[in-house]
This record gives sequence, C-alpha cells and structure tokens, in this order.
Amino acid sequence: MTSTAARDDAHPARPLPIATRQDGSYPRPQLLRAAWADLDGPWAFRRDDADEGLAAGWAHGLPGDERITVPFPPESAASGVADPGFHPVVWYARVVTPEDLAAAGRSERAPRVLLHLGAVDYRATVWVDGALAGEHEGGHTPFTLDVTAHVAADGEHLVVVRAEDDPHDAAQPRGKQDWHEQPHAIWYHRTTGIWQTVWLEAVPTTSIASLRWATPEATTVDVTVGLRGRVRPGSRLRVALRVTDRDEDLGAVEALVVDGGSRQRLSLPLARQRNGQARDELFWTPERPRLVDATVTLLDPAGEVVDAVSSYLGVRTVGVAGGRFLLNERPYDVRSVLNQGYWPESHLAAPTRDALRREVELIRDLGFTACRVHQKVEDPRFLHWADRLGLLVWGEAPATYEFSPSAIQRATREWMDAVERDASHPCVVTWVPHNESWGIERLATDPAQQAFARALADLTRALDPTRPVVSNDGWEQQNTDIVTVHDYEGDGEVVARTYADDDARVRIVTGTAPSGHPQFVGGARDAGQPLMLTEFGGVSFQPDAARPNGWGYTAAADVDDWVARLQALYDGVRAGTLLAGTCYTQLADTLQETNGLLTADRRPKAPVERIRAAVTGQG
Repeated sequence: MTSTAARDDAHPARPLPIATRQDGSYPRPQLLRAAWADLDGPWAFRRDDADEGLAAGWAHGLPGDERITVPFPPESAASGVADPGFHPVVWYARVVTPEDLAAAGRSERAPRVLLHLGAVDYRATVWVDGALAGEHEGGHTPFTLDVTAHVAADGEHLVVVRAEDDPHDAAQPRGKQDWHEQPHAIWYHRTTGIWQTVWLEAVPTTSIASLRWATPEATTVDVTVGLRGRVRPGSRLRVALRVTDRDEDLGAVEALVVDGGSRQRLSLPLARQRNGQARDELFWTPERPRLVDATVTLLDPAGEVVDAVSSYLGVRTVGVAGGRFLLNERPYDVRSVLNQGYWPESHLAAPTRDALRREVELIRDLGFTACRVHQKVEDPRFLHWADRLGLLVWGEAPATYEFSPSAIQRATREWMDAVERDASHPCVVTWVPHNESWGIERLATDPAQQAFARALADLTRALDPTRPVVSNDGWEQQNTDIVTVHDYEGDGEVVARTYADDDARVRIVTGTAPSGHPQFVGGARDAGQPLMLTEFGGVSFQPDAARPNGWGYTAAADVDDWVARLQALYDGVRAGTLLAGTCYTQLADTLQETNGLLTADRRPKAPVERIRAAVTGQG
C-alpha cells in the first residue's frame, strides 16, 4: 500500500451518506452507516428435541404457532418462552419485508444486503427462502452473511435460523452456563440460540467491512481497513481517513488500495500531539474519556465516494512497567469489579439497550474505574458506553470444560474472533484468555496444557501487541504480563498482611498462593510484573430476605455489618504497597450467588455513597 503524506487537503470535505454519532442502539458501535434494519422482536420459534427439523423441511417454514422475542434466549422470561430445560436444537423464523430492506438502505448505490447476527449460541445454520445462506460456530461472536442473491426478487423473504447448543458438550466454550438442568454452585442458566441483535444492512458492491483502530504511541493513529467485494487490479481505489475532535480537524491521510484490497493500513500523525506540553489534551482516561471522531471513505479514481462510514477512537496507550499498570505511560491504580453480565429476566442478553449504559453508570457510581467482564464476550454496546463514559474493561474468554483437540480448536477460533471484534475499543485494556485453569484443569502438571496456555497467551499478543495479557487469571500462570491472585479471605487485617510489601510478594509467588494453587508453573518465575488481587471479597448479603438462602465466601448479618466488612477488606488492600490493582467479587447478585454489591435487579444494597466511600477510601 502506498500512502500520501498527511495534509490538510488530502480528504476535502464531501457530503457523506453516513450516520455521524452513535447513540447506543447501533449494534456495531465503531462502524456506522446511516441506514440499518433492526430485526429484533417477535419471531416464530420451535424446539427440536428429536432433531427432526432438517429432515422435515423446517428450513422452509416452522410448524406450529409458538413465538419468541429476539434477542432473548428461550430459557429467559423476557423471551416469552421461559423454558430452562434441555433443548439442544431450536429453530427461529422471521419474514423480511420490503420495508425492512428499505430501512436497511438498499438502493442502486447500495445493492448488496448483509444479514448480521450478533451472537447465536452455539452453532448456527441460516436459510433464506429455503436456500442455505451460511453457517457459523461460536456462541459469543458475530457473523455476517451476504444474502443479496436470496432477496433479489421483490416481495417478502423468510429467514430461518437453526441453533444447535448441546448442554453436555464440554469442548464447547460456554463460560458459566450450567450443564445441569438447574443452576448449581457458581453456574447459571444456559443461553441457547440468538442472544444478540439480528439486523440488516445494505452496502455498495465494494464496501468497507471492518476497521481496526490502534494508537501505538501518543502521537499516531493507525487504522486497518478491511474491504468486502472484489477490487480489480489497477482499479486505483483509494481509502481516505479524517480524524476530528469537536469539529476541529486533527489530520487526514489517503492511500491507494493495492494487493487486492482485502486489508489496508493507514497511519496518521496527530498534529496537535506534536506539542509535548499539549498532548495530554486528547488522551482517553476513565476520569476524562475523550473520544475523537473519524470518517473512513472509499473513493474511486475520479474522487467520487464509493462507500463511507463514521467511527470513533480513543487516543491512549496501555502497558506494564516497574511493577505497575500504565495508562498513557503513567502508573494507574486499577480499581475493578467482577461483572457477570447476567440479568434475572434475560440472562446473558441485556433486558434493554439502555440497561447496558446503566450498567456502566452504576459501576462508575460505586467508585470503580474498571470492570472484568467474566466468562462472557459482552455486547459491543456495553463497550461503547464504557468508551464514552470512561471505564476500563478486561476482556475475558468464555471457557471450555475439557482439554481436547476439539476444545483447543473451538476456544482458539472463538477467542481470535472476540479479540478482532473488540480490539478497537479504547476501554479494553487487558486480555484474559483463561481463568482459574477452566478447561485446563491439570495445568500445574500437564506439559500439553501448559503449552496450550502459553500458546494462547502468545497468540493473543500476536493478534494485539498493544495490550497486556493475563495468561490464566488467578491461578497457575506462565508467560503473564500481570500476576493475578484470587483470595477470598474475609478478614481485612489478614488481607493487609498478605499484600503488605515485597516480602509478601515473595511468599505469594514462590510458595502456594492464597488460592491454594501454585502461582507459577511450567518453569515460569516471577519477573517483577504488576501484582493484582483480581478476585476478592464475595461477601454475601440479602437485604430483602427474611431467611437468606444464597451464598458467598463470607456472609454479613445486616447492612451495617456488610458495609463494615467491605470497608475492612478495602482498608486491607490499601494498607500495603504491593498491589497494582484489585477486582472485587462481584457487581450484582446472580441467581444463587448473593455476594453482589447490587441486588440481581441492580439495586444497591446500601446507599451508593457508603459503598463508594468503602471502595475508594474517600468519605
């Protein structure tokens, strides 16, 4: 690819047929077009316990009149089905109308129609008017099908989705979805089938398919542009990038599309950042979550717009050095909370899109600067609000429950897709491909499992070298960028002694850690990485229960006792000099786990000011 130098006239103002601002509803926050058709809502639905639907021709239409509300899983009340039993195969059907296609923006300039499915757990097959449109495997990651040929004729078209989700398949990445019929211990109801938005979009014959933003240093923005559709050799198409901040131009660059046009990379020096005294003005932080807008345009040789999208990014760097986590090259104390992303009425799917914003607001209101999304690849709109409102996020892979060639292949493929989907969000600052040796239970002694854990951590770095990687959160670790410890000690004074100083660190990393597991395995040794307490607390309290029946790692008698325990634990972690960050377990009660700071319906268990004072140490 060849690139012009950044210059003020590289991308002169042209009318762009794009949306310019994300409002939290668009399913793909960092690549916006003006038109899209939301297909969420009522669909036909059918359980297929006997797996007879394929032979019976259900791809052409479902028998019966049962309905489901998409994108809520059928196990949930919000779906209207509310059946948490074992149903390994389910079917969905919906008519796409001419009005849907018009809303998607289909026109002479945008003739190709794309069907996007945000997440279907676990294996999906899609037909349009009985013709196979495509397949996908991976329950937490999106996929897109070009259905242009299937909707070429005028009139209505039937979309049918078959979802296969075996509750007993331990090689399937599943996170905290239970393999028992009813939730037990720390596992929850399953999420079968569609659980994120289904939508239509019309695009030009050659279009912008993906954007990958990075700010490898404070003065430079990189974007990798993925194109869809054939680019003829010698076509001389160009990709143009312009970055603005509150209507002020920060820079622009154009580049010729070469090498078939599949992926194009542009680098843009930010003019304002050249002044070292002023460069902090654009930095993104939780305290000042400044985002800058971007437009990416595909141009023909005459300068006419072929395709155009709007986006945003945050200018920030993350890293580790000197035993500390670094944000914009400066030490930053990570004050995090574990977030299961589970709602009682809708399970892994948020009950509303506004609930995703409210989740971020609540986390911030409680005094946290970060959250660890646990065993789930969260809806991209949650990450949008974390970007916009200012919340650091640790992205974590949903685990398999066995170690086998199939589990390795599935976990690796789905994790690669998750990293690619979320790598542009400035809020995402750390990757966690494994947690507590789930799916690699013999990590302490098995060289094969050690090799996989090392390889997946290194693969993550190869996919994204701009963020720290935690190889196996909390337990046996090897090539990790942050040493993470899980410790549910309930006595704040004991916590203070455990994490007091460098001598305490030696005891943790050379012997058996507080979790009861060795901290390092496979010949790994402490290399002075930041040490964080990434699960602690877990104090159970049920303010509305006359006879509490939930559980936590310790329990409080009443609200004052609960706040006192919370305060003592945080006083303990603040008393020493060792920790570079913490993550409290957990944000909200989840089914039988009653150790949240919030009830399951997101009500604080004590006045927010009291919780915040305990968490931050500022009354």
